Amino acid sequence: MNTSSIHLMLLVLLLAVVALFCALVGAAAGLLARIDGATYATALLGGAVAFAGSVTLSLALLTFVLAAL
Repeated sequence: MNTSSIHLMLLVLLLAVVALFCALVGAAAGLLARIDGATYATALLGGAVAFAGSVTLSLALLTFVLAAL
């Protein structure tokens, strides 16, 4: 296989793992907020904020790692 295609497959795999991780973080944050007594709208907003924060942090870290390679 070509080296660039291996790097592309690795990048796609890492992006899929990051998306799954961020979705789990957002769902867990929303669930914990709902268990704590928040309304559905507030819990959804908290989950969305946690999802956005984890996406930002994960992509920044992924960009740093890929630039270092």
